[in-house]
This record gives sequence, structure tokens and C-alpha cells, in this order.
Amino acid sequence: MVIKVYGLAMSTCTQRVLTTLTEKGLKYEVVNIDFAAGEHKSPKYLEEKQPFGVIPVLVDEDGFKIYESRAICRYLEIKYKGKGTELIPSKDAASQGLFEQAASIETSYFDPYASPIVFEKVFKKMKGMGEADEAKVAQYKENLNAKLDVYEKILSKQPYLAGQEFTLADLFHLPYGAWLVKIGEGSFFESRPNVKKWWDKITSRPSWKAVQEIK
Repeated sequence: MVIKVYGLAMSTCTQRVLTTLTEKGLKYEVVNIDFAAGEHKSPKYLEEKQPFGVIPVLVDEDGFKIYESRAICRYLEIKYKGKGTELIPSKDAASQGLFEQAASIETSYFDPYASPIVFEKVFKKMKGMGEADEAKVAQYKENLNAKLDVYEKILSKQPYLAGQEFTLADLFHLPYGAWLVKIGEGSFFESRPNVKKWWDKITSRPSWKAVQEIK
């Protein structure tokens, strides 16, 4: 049995998982979920896959099931520690603590502003929920700019958020960061030299490039 990812290759959260699988050198199969038909909200999906009705869900080779993209990525690193890229440092408590600190930076200071900008500018209309609320977008952008100014200071002292090595904390930024660039908001990264250097490094990784090619 091969690792199965229930989701969509264009989904931000699914991309987070697929990039991790690729970094680990693991073979997997994407099982597309039919959003248009409401498959993710069907009683069968809610009961057997994800009780909150979202994607992705990973089913491992042994049948173990897990959902929530960041949890899936952590699980894959723990389960397949000896394969591919080490994505969570394991040499000592300090390095693991700094990783968790960096991962918390993404969930506390990047995603709460980046993802709603993308929602307002892209997904809101796709879901038939009307046009973007530009006042909200402006506030999210102001907040994200302030947080990325702090990123600039952190990344002036080290190449990655957790220190000297690429980790899941960096990887977690890729899907929504890429969307920001797609919608013309690349200045979030380009206007800060150390953030730009970091962003260029993480987006040039073969794993991320490979996931972008999946249709």
C-alpha cells in the first residue's frame, strides 16, 4: 500500500504536505477530492476521513490516518526520520526548541495575515462570496508588513527561521507566500533584502518546484 493524500494538488494545505513528502523522498498518490460535488462535506468523508470537512488527509502505508497539514508534516518527519531531508532538528533540546519557536512564528505572525489576504483576493470570489473587502485587505497587509519587518531582523542573523538549516518552519510558508507573489504582492519579500534571500532559497528547492508541476 502506498501513502495516499486525499486533497487537491492546487490546495495550499495539500501543497504543504506534498512538499514535505517530496523532501523526504517518499512515494505517494494524490486522491482528488471533488469539491464541486461537495465530496468533502459528504457524510462518508466526514465519518471516514476528516470530521471538519476539509483537506488534506493522509493515509499511511499501514493504514494510519491523520489530518491537519502541519500535523501531517510533523508526523511524516517523525515516522520517516532517516529518509530524505531532516526537517525537524533532532541533535538536542535547544535545536528542537528553536524549531518549535520558528514554527510558531509562522502560525502566529505570517499565516493569520497572509492567508486572509489570499482569501479576500482570490478564494472569496471563487466561492461565490462576492468581491474582496479592500479595507480588510489593507489592514491585513499593514499587519503582515509589520511582522515581516521582524522577520528581516531575524534573518539578518541566520539563513533560516530556526537557524542554519531549512526546516518545516520555512516550508510551511511556501503555499500562501507563493499566492501572495501570484496576486502581485511580491514586495512583501522583495522589499526586504534578508527576507528576499530567504524566500529565494526556499522557493528554489526542487521539492517545491516539483509540487508546482503537479496538475
